[in-house]
Order: sequence, then structure tokens, then C-alpha cells
Amino acid sequence: MNKSRIVKGGGNLQGEIKVPGDKSISHRSLILASIAEGASYIKGFLYSEDPLSTANCLRNLGVKIPKIVKDESFEIKGVGLDGFSEPKEILDCGNSGTTMRLLIGLLAGKKGKNFILKGDNSLSERPMGRVCKPLRLMGGKIFGRENGNKAPISIMGEKLKGGVIGTPVASAQVKSAILLAGLTASGSTSVIEPASSRDHTERMLKAFGAKIEIRGELGRNIVINPGRDLAGQEILIPGDISSAAFWMIAGSIIPNSNIKIKNVGLNPTRTGILDVMDSMGCNYEIKEKRLIAGEPIGDINVKTASHLNSFIIEGDILPKLIDEIPILTVAACFCQGISYIKDAAELRVKETDRLKVMARQLRKFGANIEEKEDGLIIKGDSKFVSAEVDSETDHRVSMSLAIASIMAKGSSTINRADASNVSYPNFWNDLELLL
Repeated sequence: MNKSRIVKGGGNLQGEIKVPGDKSISHRSLILASIAEGASYIKGFLYSEDPLSTANCLRNLGVKIPKIVKDESFEIKGVGLDGFSEPKEILDCGNSGTTMRLLIGLLAGKKGKNFILKGDNSLSERPMGRVCKPLRLMGGKIFGRENGNKAPISIMGEKLKGGVIGTPVASAQVKSAILLAGLTASGSTSVIEPASSRDHTERMLKAFGAKIEIRGELGRNIVINPGRDLAGQEILIPGDISSAAFWMIAGSIIPNSNIKIKNVGLNPTRTGILDVMDSMGCNYEIKEKRLIAGEPIGDINVKTASHLNSFIIEGDILPKLIDEIPILTVAACFCQGISYIKDAAELRVKETDRLKVMARQLRKFGANIEEKEDGLIIKGDSKFVSAEVDSETDHRVSMSLAIASIMAKGSSTINRADASNVSYPNFWNDLELLL
């Protein structure tokens, strides 16, 4: 992950692209297809490091997943809810927090079987206690470094008990881990969230035939009842709006740009970026809206906006755009006035401390950014000059710095630029295509 890229400032972006399949849905399609009865067919899968880590772990649990080829559909024959075999080796989750957190929930209830999960250096420092703690309340035996908060994680499978579990933060990964554990628990499991987080797991569980109810009291309440087998499905994975966000912002801030992004997932728990773009005054429209396998999708057309307003991001909208904060930080540098990002302490425990890294790297271009404990204050109307910057191994930082470099005068160097492969292996090709 040490490849450098040189990006020349100036120019504009024109053309039509398709972004990679949604990362969240790609992970979940593998997991649910693996524990279903019968065959599932997956199309539009994101061929990148994180979902491939999930596929490798599931193979080590005895699921027959064929070699996944980029841009090709494939079939998984599920082993059922109790069909996992005890792996002979440690399950390597790579850099993928989603893989680790969802597998902890999936494996905690596999009575009589033992599992160990590890990750790379970055993942080994990310918090797992938020998943392990509620699963222990259900009877899970889960151990790890720093009182069970850090990987490697060891799981002794137990029969879990259902119950009412409140999550302290609105996190799709925590909620999903509990729901997956609830599939084989005794009695129903109810997850109460303080605010809505991504609901891909609920939508997909429903499509696979799980007995799941979504209720509105106390924020958001999702109830899963065990005792029903899942049935294999055909899954078409839409384009990832978090990947589309780089082009949506680039098209808005880079002069004389006009970009069409095809087949983007428009799940309402993921479209916070559109709300922020509305408040900024961005020039975009959505066409060809349709529903596929319960997920809304459409084509997004973005043109340069002549005037962009500063914005405030805080509160309940955060879970809807947590992955888009790095590129929105770049956007804020070119809005008029001061933009505020608040309540975003969650970004400190992503692949990197994204608040610190974005502030540190954008200052090299000349950005005026103040870092706060839970967010950033960004002064707009920046005039960027070329710089040597570093992704610090974070895929979303790498791509955000690429867009920032186009707004800088002169040629900039981005070190460890191929971090983008984690979620968007074709990013640099698509950038060349559009420039």
C-alpha cells in the first residue's frame, strides 16, 4: 500500500461512470447467502479487499464460495443456520471492521465450537467492545485484548438468550451483529437504537425470509424472532453511494464539470450526503429511480454549482453519512463561510482517526481547519496550493485527497494512494476517464 500518485491541479470532470457495488450490502449478501438453505445468486458484488476478507472467513467456516472474479456473478450454496464447521485456522478479517463485528455476532451462538478472529494492525486497534458487550448480555463467551475490547477476539460458542438490547450509539454494525446472533437465540431479540442507522441488514433478512419486525418506539426498535430458516435469494447489489460521493462533491466544486453516476443505491438511511448537498446549494438531479430487491436505486447527474453555502453536520444525520465526512471536509474548504462538523467522535475509531488525518493533510494544501474533540471547524473560500500528502492507509482519505489535489494550483503527490483499493479498486482509472 505504498504506491504514490501525482495529480495535476486544474481541469474539469466530464462523463458517465458506474461506481462499485455497495460495500455494506456486499458483506451482508455473502453472510446471509452462507447461512441460508439452498443457492443464492449474487450480481454487482464489490470486488475489493474488505468483502473478499468476509468471503475468505466464510470459506474457512466450511461455506463453498467459488473464486470471485471481478464484474462476474456467482452462486453460493448455503450451509443453513447451524452448518458452520469449526475452522482449523484463525479467521483473518484483514482491515475490515464490518467483517469482524458481523462475524462476532454470527459465531457467538454456535454452541460447542471455538473461533479466533484477527485483523491487521489498524483493525487490531479498533473498538470491538461495543459488539462484544451486548452479546455477552445474551450469554456470549467472547474474549479479547484490553478487557475484550480489541482483537484478536476469541469466541466460545454458546446457546444465546434473546432479550431487549439498547445500543449506546447508532451503529449498523453493532445492530447487525445482535440481529445475526438473534437468529439462533432462545426467544426474540429486540434491538433499540438511539437513532436510525443503515438498515441493509433488516431489509436483507426480510428478503431471505427471517421473522423480523421494525417498530418506531424509543427511537428505532428492531425485533428478530428465531425458528425460521432463511431461503437462498437472487441479489443485485446497487452502486455504493459512499463511493459515488467523491464524484458528487467533485462535480459540485471542480469548475465546468458534468458527471453522471449510474445505478447508485438510494437507501434512505444512506442519503445524508444529499441532504448536505441540498443545504450547500449543489446542482444535481436524480433520474431513473427504481426498486431492486427492496433497495431503491437511481442515476445521479451532478454539475458544477456557481455558489456553495457553508453547512453544519450534527446529530441524527451523522449515521446517514459517516463515510462521507472526509470528502465533505474537502467540500467545506470551497464553500462560502464557515462549516461545522459536530458529534462525529465515531470518526476517530474508523480505519484511521479521520478527523485528525483530514485536518493534518488538508492543512498541507492551505486549508484553514480547526480540530475539535468531536468534529471540525472549516473556513471556506480556500485557495489550495500543491502539496505532498499521505492517505495514512485510509481508503476514503486517499480518494478525498485526489479530489482536493485537482482544486490545488500545481501538481500534488499522494503517498499510499492505493489505499483506495479497500472500497474502490477502479478509482484512479475512473478519475482518468473523467478528467
